[in-house]
Amino acid sequence: MLASKLYAPTLREVPSDADVVSQQLMLRAGFMRKVANGLYSFLPLGWRSIKKIETIIREEMDASMAQEIMMPILQPAEIWKESGRWNAYGAEMMRINDRHDVEYCLGPTHEEMITTLVKNEINSYRQLPVNLYQIQSKFRDERRPRYGLMRSREFIMKDGYSFDVDEAGADASYQSMYDAYSRIFSRCGLTFRPVEADSGAIGGSNTHEFMAIAEAGEADIVHCTSCEYAANIEIGKPGVMKQDEEALAPLEVVETPHASTIEAVADMLNLPLNKTIKAVVFSIEGKVILAMVRGDHEVNEVAVQHAVNGAVEPEMATPEQLEAVGLTAGFISPVGLKQTEEFSIVVDESVMEAYNVCGGANKTDAHYININPKRDFNIDDIVVAPIRLITDEDVCPLCAAPLERSKGIEVGQVFKLGTKYSESLQATFLDQNGRPNPMVMGCYGIGVSRTLAAAIEQYHDENGIIWPRAIAPFEVVIVPINAKDEALMQASTSIYNTLLSDNVDVLLDDRKDRAGVKFKDADLIGYPLRITVSKNTLESDDVEIRVRKTGETINCPISEVLITVQDLLAQL
Repeated sequence: MLASKLYAPTLREVPSDADVVSQQLMLRAGFMRKVANGLYSFLPLGWRSIKKIETIIREEMDASMAQEIMMPILQPAEIWKESGRWNAYGAEMMRINDRHDVEYCLGPTHEEMITTLVKNEINSYRQLPVNLYQIQSKFRDERRPRYGLMRSREFIMKDGYSFDVDEAGADASYQSMYDAYSRIFSRCGLTFRPVEADSGAIGGSNTHEFMAIAEAGEADIVHCTSCEYAANIEIGKPGVMKQDEEALAPLEVVETPHASTIEAVADMLNLPLNKTIKAVVFSIEGKVILAMVRGDHEVNEVAVQHAVNGAVEPEMATPEQLEAVGLTAGFISPVGLKQTEEFSIVVDESVMEAYNVCGGANKTDAHYININPKRDFNIDDIVVAPIRLITDEDVCPLCAAPLERSKGIEVGQVFKLGTKYSESLQATFLDQNGRPNPMVMGCYGIGVSRTLAAAIEQYHDENGIIWPRAIAPFEVVIVPINAKDEALMQASTSIYNTLLSDNVDVLLDDRKDRAGVKFKDADLIGYPLRITVSKNTLESDDVEIRVRKTGETINCPISEVLITVQDLLAQL
């Protein structure tokens, strides 16, 4: 490819609305352009990298005996209603009506459609197992699209689905995809970690997220410093933190004017946060859920959802909902409260082990002191569950070693779906005895465009992107210092043709711009190798090769450029 023909408009200034490095650099380097909030067009450089990621995915999927298909993006509401997810999925699903007023959605995922497809074709155990996948755009009406490709409304995704006769077969399919995903992200050059995770709206049992480690990641993950345990913080297993036993003091009400936060109460009463309990009130499917954790802990919304068997993600309760169940914002505790059809109480395990703590008195400007939960809560009217997030004080649940915390970008996830969809959509097969059984399913997703963003978050410097070789838009750029110099252009073109003949992915920067402009663009775009051809190098019958990742430069005879480039690329 010639740079003079390449549509790659670069920017010198950082766009004002780009809030993470990957978004900034993809806009500046001419990889994409913003269309609307959460919507982007890929330009040739960005699309070349996307296609390379897709190629790696296809190679590993095909090697694992998965078969590629393509399903419609537009999906009928009927199959989502049949599975029970039409209402449960939430506002992120983009629902539309056609000209005949028939309901559809733009697919955020394809469990219903693949199950419907397979159930109409497979009827015998002899036709199983089957593993099908596709790579296409998905749509999710994010409330707050941000971070460029990491949380966009339209995104490119590989989604795959396995169908087996039993749990043992499903376990084998799951492990096969887990291993394939590990190879995919390794080949893409990512530093990643598979972690235990929550299955969310997709459902199912076991699931692992593949997290690219990066400070810009939205997910908090913990991993053991000794064993292989790793988990998303939403599913991490916190221990039960007990406080030292004390003589039970009598329950008292104290005035706490204008102290409606737990921190303000602790300051006013001169208490450490671990001697307080705080309330967070959610709404799940219209029901008000009071969640209680220690004042020095944070509520895990996913754990709260699981504790009450909620089908949709929790939302913060509105003032009107609080008033309807008799709660006073800022001054809430379970003391004296009872569960009703409209109201439930979930208390963290560590709260139940506390002594003489402070919590809301359920009236304005007042708190209880000396709450002893086992004495003062209506035990029959609460759910006790681990609903707090892991802290730095927690240890590994498997070996008790210290845990470390880091940020991650979710680039892939594998799920054991079981029979959730095959039962609701009647996807059955006849076993060896002629009896119908639901197919046992798995689901496997990769965020293709997210993987691109994650690579940039991991590999960049102040000058631009530093691409892993496998997904760089071009592996090598040749920069003649002066494109008007015929001798330089002849030498550069000769090197270009030599590399092309050996299938090196090479770009010749034949633009008549200044050398400094070309160098800046090369660093910004992030080509792994840059070959510079100048009068000085030609006089010595050699060229300069620079490695973007290390900054190392090598003077190489022109006759040895091909073998040197091959060696350097192999090291990358």
